[in-house]
Amino acid sequence: MKIYTRTGDKGDTSLYTGQRLPKNDPLIDAIGTIDECNCSIGMALSFANKEPRLDPVKSHLENIQHALFDVGAALATPRTRSTNSKIDKTRFDHEATQQLEEWMDQIEVVLPPLHSFILPGGHPCGATLHLARSICRRAERLVVPFNKQGDVSDHILCYLNRLSDYLFMASRYVNHLMNSQEIMWEPHKKN
Repeated sequence: MKIYTRTGDKGDTSLYTGQRLPKNDPLIDAIGTIDECNCSIGMALSFANKEPRLDPVKSHLENIQHALFDVGAALATPRTRSTNSKIDKTRFDHEATQQLEEWMDQIEVVLPPLHSFILPGGHPCGATLHLARSICRRAERLVVPFNKQGDVSDHILCYLNRLSDYLFMASRYVNHLMNSQEIMWEPHKKN
């Protein structure tokens, strides 16, 4: 199978339903932003793979990458325009969100408490997870309208909200494991 199909050469693409949409359609933008978040997690993993101390985070991130593909598939199957069999094939359940919560509970007991906002940064893996967090928040904002109109399940919206929380905690955890100091925000700081 060739990677190129030429079907998108005129600026449109297909959903799982077979419906064609312009590539700049808000739904395609949301799907693309999920992919962007996934790519940034892959970049974080490339930094983590060089560090045995980050092994606890690696399996989490790989699991999340699979879940984000599931989210993209569900988004490409709008519930108001799809058959029940296609919706069933691409359903996204609450178990993935529960898994994120369990991981956050495990990480929280290890991390020092926060008393201030922190600046994104630290170890390259941690800094990239901060980037993934901000991309995840953008994806969440883009998905909200589709949830409100019934095309996307509440489980997906909840997962994206929880994922951004997890990515924040994971970035802190990585920096903690790598002894990278967190920089606290200093309002109106002057040199």
